[in-house]
Amino acid sequence: MKKTVVTLIQIAITVAILAWLFRDPARNREMADAVRGADPFWIGLAVLAYGVLQGFAIARLRILLKVQGVTIGGARLCALVLIGLFFNIFMPGGTGGDVVKIFYLLKETRRKAAAMLAVLMDRVLGLMALIAIASAVIFVRYDWLTQTKATSGLLFTLLAIFGASVGFVVISFVIARLGWVHKLPARMPLRDKLVELSVAYHQYGRAWRSSLAAFVCSLPVHFLAFGLFYCVARAFSQLSDKVSLPDFLGIMPIVNTLAAIPISIGGTGVREGLFVQLLGDLCGIGASMATVISLTGYLVLTLWGVLGGLVYLFYRPSEHASLGEIRREVADLEHRIAESGETTPAAPGPELAP
Repeated sequence: MKKTVVTLIQIAITVAILAWLFRDPARNREMADAVRGADPFWIGLAVLAYGVLQGFAIARLRILLKVQGVTIGGARLCALVLIGLFFNIFMPGGTGGDVVKIFYLLKETRRKAAAMLAVLMDRVLGLMALIAIASAVIFVRYDWLTQTKATSGLLFTLLAIFGASVGFVVISFVIARLGWVHKLPARMPLRDKLVELSVAYHQYGRAWRSSLAAFVCSLPVHFLAFGLFYCVARAFSQLSDKVSLPDFLGIMPIVNTLAAIPISIGGTGVREGLFVQLLGDLCGIGASMATVISLTGYLVLTLWGVLGGLVYLFYRPSEHASLGEIRREVADLEHRIAESGETTPAAPGPELAP
């Protein structure tokens, strides 16, 4: 019931924002004309950029799994990453792509905790890479990003989210370093996540060269995600003198981070509103074209998500399950890792009894 209510709220917010953005028929005609005149070369380059991005994401996950002693074929791992993308884009509610990836990785390997920890560290390193890139860009372009009250507010919201994220990672690291994991109260909020991070730090800290390589793989993942929307903007000839790659490197960390807050379906509506505000205030781009850039960029993501859906249709795991069963099994594994608090790499074989 809780997940249903959350999903209904997300749908309502998405519909409300889109209705507001598309309320003007004249603006809708302008957007339609812009889409019809888009340069297919730049759209194709955007599609290619996201494909290359997925290649780096696959390489990062493969490195992290190898640290755990898990080896999965490239084609199989590619399929799992694309399936995760499909669920991220098309499935509202609480079943994200990471949960589905973890579940099917459990079926690919006997080392169940390895799958959970590899995907967890995949997210942590991705977040740290995003913070590193965003910090450098903000340092260089702070004055540009704070030109108006609205853009300043969005930037400070981003900084608050990053600060909270870094704080949580630091606290979990200190707890792990001081060996306080087993002293945490059983009903403490986020206890399971803190224990998981503690286990991950111990294992991936020993393999710091591999962890560093995975972090390096995260950098082009973000740069290509930002470049995708730049390519989309370049597809519209009327914007050629208004957009630059440094501008998109400045605004995209704000857009991607705030749109990832699960208040709408896949960030739809929120993303468009952010583009309208940021591109309008900072680049002088009208609301119509800002909306077109956002929706066209999201369409590129959706095309790759559709590919992930096709892969999912033909994927042959060793065991099938409903979405509810996937959520329950992954949550159960997460809890068992937290209860065991294992902080050393396990020998090959099942880490946790079924």
